[in-house]
Amino acid sequence: MDLRFTDEEIAFRSEVRNFLKENLPSSIREKLEDGRHPSKDDLVTWSRILNRKGWAVTHWPVEWGGTGWDPIRQMIFRDELQQAPAPEPLAFGVSMVGPVIYTFGSEEQKKRFLPRIANLDDWWCQGFSEPGAGSDLAGLKTTAKRDGEHWVINGQKTWTTLGQYADWIFVLARTDASVKKQEGISFILVDMKTPGITVRPIQTIDGGHEVNEVFFDDVRVPLENLVGEENKGWDYAKFLLGNERNGIARIGISKARLRKIRELAKLHTFGEKPLIESPRFRQKLAAVEVEVKALEMTQLRVISGERKREKGKPDPASSVLKIKGSEIQQATTELLMDVVGPYALPYEPEREDGTRWNEPSVGPDWAASIAPSYFNMRKVSIYGGSNEIQRSIIAKAILGL
Repeated sequence: MDLRFTDEEIAFRSEVRNFLKENLPSSIREKLEDGRHPSKDDLVTWSRILNRKGWAVTHWPVEWGGTGWDPIRQMIFRDELQQAPAPEPLAFGVSMVGPVIYTFGSEEQKKRFLPRIANLDDWWCQGFSEPGAGSDLAGLKTTAKRDGEHWVINGQKTWTTLGQYADWIFVLARTDASVKKQEGISFILVDMKTPGITVRPIQTIDGGHEVNEVFFDDVRVPLENLVGEENKGWDYAKFLLGNERNGIARIGISKARLRKIRELAKLHTFGEKPLIESPRFRQKLAAVEVEVKALEMTQLRVISGERKREKGKPDPASSVLKIKGSEIQQATTELLMDVVGPYALPYEPEREDGTRWNEPSVGPDWAASIAPSYFNMRKVSIYGGSNEIQRSIIAKAILGL
């Protein structure tokens, strides 16, 4: 495989980089550089800037707003977004439910939902995991039963990321309990304003409110909100999770974080000398940098096979990207904890929104977000299918064990 980029691809990278430099609002860039989360308004603003450019849903079919870029340009675009840093388009709509709708949905569903996803007119969230049915997703207990022209949904979902903002949720629900558990699940689109839906916040270990519980009590949903065929939801979920696992690698974010680690490690924050002068630290940093480069090469191999993949069929190699990408993201936050040292101890949640803090920092200004990020990143080896489950997928689908 020739891993060198062509002149056209290099020029494309420059085009993307220049666009980000000229159009990404400085307030959003600075927030991400500081390790803070973009607000809902930030994501809507940036998504609409991208959509005006025609870059909000780059991997979608051209007829629904896609760019027609090949996989290499898709990779370059994502890499530049992550390194800028700029927010990526809201994954629950753009990378998850959107591709499910344009691949398996009806024409009416495509016309109704896809343009609104591209412009972030509708905020989507994911209704998959349940108490007792996270990594064993097929063990879900939420039910959807036909009643005239409606599905009646009852059950509970958990770890629903950004569900407090959502207009719509895509739900996996059991529609046939008499068959093998994977064969009795359907994929249904639900308006979050429907009576019977309750959203309850969950405070995460970093002190934030990112995830939620969602309860369904006799929620009535029109039959036409079923995507594809009844009881085929497990197939659509596997397709969706394959797309999600590709994105979870987040190589650009890891590369940007490694640059930040090198810069911060040169500062004299505590001790007798800057941490970058420690041979042990440099060895750990170099080991992670090698891992990132290896993952980048693996990603190139995976995307080179996308043209050969059958439409709608997930690529088991995405599990490799998910495992290593999540491990590297966690390793980079561990290195940042080495850099920040004892200044990781002060807990300053008010710094997140930047509006309620008028006291001097305990330690450097950049220290406040490092410990919360470290704790928050423990989740990445679990969501999108835990890494243990991914290893089983690799053993079965790739190694034939």
